[in-house]
Amino acid sequence: MKKLHELLMKEYSFPLLTALLGAAVFAGGCMFLNDGFGLFNDASQTAMLLVGKTEGEWTTPVGYAAGFLIARVLEGPLVGILDIGGSMQTGVGTGMVALCQSLGMTWITENFLVSLIAGGLIGLVIGIVIIAVRKAMPEGMSASGTDIMMGVGNAAGRYLGPLTILSAISYSIPCGVGAIIGSVIMHKLDKPIIGGAILGAMIVGAFF
Repeated sequence: MKKLHELLMKEYSFPLLTALLGAAVFAGGCMFLNDGFGLFNDASQTAMLLVGKTEGEWTTPVGYAAGFLIARVLEGPLVGILDIGGSMQTGVGTGMVALCQSLGMTWITENFLVSLIAGGLIGLVIGIVIIAVRKAMPEGMSASGTDIMMGVGNAAGRYLGPLTILSAISYSIPCGVGAIIGSVIMHKLDKPIIGGAILGAMIVGAFF
């Protein structure tokens, strides 16, 4: 575990992690447009994509998500935490998907494999930009490191963990069990349990 922790805290590992996150959320957004499920966002962003899909109006999701993406990418190096909710789920999963649709690049969003690759490249660029911003900051101004936090980027996130578990249980028993296991692991690691709940539900749910 110590070696794994050291590996994950290396600067070159961070863009690889954001690439994996980008691939997942971007492909999830594309799945939602094509199959009606898979989106990693809340109801408001779901509604934005549905409006875009039915009426061809992509301005709202692109503009809404772009603001979150820019803010979170700039915030990450300053505070040492990359908020996945704003940067990846909103910025990439909603904004980048809507941007591709608005530009007529449906060959990206309609092919699952291509969407995974595109999302991975977007996430890789985001990770590289964050590391570059950290490198460019004056000595003593940047945070000691840039971690990844699942969920929202404020104190309210601690209250969403139990709600996430309940939502996973209501969806299916295997997802609920996975969410509980993931939450316990994150709790033992002194991390926000919402990240473990989401990851646990996704991993276990994928097998059942």
